[in-house]
Amino acid sequence: MTRKYLVVDDNIEFAENVAEILTDAGAQVCVAAQGEEALAQVRSTRFDGVVTDMKMPGLSGADLVREVHRLDPGVPVVLLSAWAPDTQLLEAKRHGLLAFLSKASGTPRLIELLEHARRDATVLLVEDDRALVDNLTEALNGHGFTVCAATSLPEVEQLAVRPFVALVDLRVPGAEDGESLKRVRARFPQTPLVVVTGSREFEEEPGMHVFRKPFDTARLVETLEHLSKKASGS
Repeated sequence: MTRKYLVVDDNIEFAENVAEILTDAGAQVCVAAQGEEALAQVRSTRFDGVVTDMKMPGLSGADLVREVHRLDPGVPVVLLSAWAPDTQLLEAKRHGLLAFLSKASGTPRLIELLEHARRDATVLLVEDDRALVDNLTEALNGHGFTVCAATSLPEVEQLAVRPFVALVDLRVPGAEDGESLKRVRARFPQTPLVVVTGSREFEEEPGMHVFRKPFDTARLVETLEHLSKKASGS
């Protein structure tokens, strides 16, 4: 089935160039020059992915990620920009961002990400080890999963995503062991849980998936694949 993407950039020449490259790769592509035009298209069309610039008149890229996911929570979004302040990038990630790519890096990585991107495949990752967050995010992005990471419990409360699974470290600074699990359960009560822990004393609950550090990332991906299929009913 032909994949359908939306490219949003106020530099319409650049947007059309990206659209042409994606079309040559076999996709069907729509273009919008600003946020409101993009939202109108999202209201009428089910896209397999949205690509947006950050700095645009009216809605910024971060604003657009938020509004797109209000209309279509399951669509993967890639931020493709030459300019992305940390505060706005963080805001975009809170609302679910498949990846941030620099315009200077070219389009091969963009094509690869979009070809693997999945709808309704957001993973909530609660982990304070930023190196592990980066490594897992890169690995899961490569399999089409959108990763929304929180490195502290207050960050969990700020997230505005609908994850199909939560990957939770039991030990998060500033909280007792296991508090992160309780907080995620309260915030996302219907979401399946995958526990990541270095503790050998944690007792698994029936039906719970537990990965003890250091763990095999490939096996974790297999588990997420299974949960994703279960969530989609396939």
